[in-house]
Amino acid sequence: MLMQLAEIWNYLIVILLMMIGLFLVISRTNLVKKLVGLSIFQTSVFLFYITLGKVAGGTAPILTETADTIYSNPLPHVLILTAIVVGVATTALGLALILRINEAFGSIEEDEILAVKIEASATEMLNTDTSPAPAKPKKSGDSV
Repeated sequence: MLMQLAEIWNYLIVILLMMIGLFLVISRTNLVKKLVGLSIFQTSVFLFYITLGKVAGGTAPILTETADTIYSNPLPHVLILTAIVVGVATTALGLALILRINEAFGSIEEDEILAVKIEASATEMLNTDTSPAPAKPKKSGDSV
């Protein structure tokens, strides 16, 4: 039993990281914590793709004189390098948006942001109900 777990440990780590990231995204109301959860989830996907690219007994794809060498597929590793760069850029954009949200609403908690938005829309509705109706524009054929 222990040997079987040792063979698939990386898949267990992938599942654990995915569940931790998903839990953070779903359960937290703080936007920074949600972003951290997304980054953890993204890391689990990276690990999963790298795991799939590894061939048992395979080596780096460098040509040698022996013809019967088994090589690991380098494509998943290259794709993950690109995904890491995109992930860092996405995280930076997310943090920049959180800063803007904090400037606009004074908080990064979802509940407080929604309360401010509801209060603003209620105030706007009250202001529009008490203001006089705008005058209808005259048609060009109407006489004065």
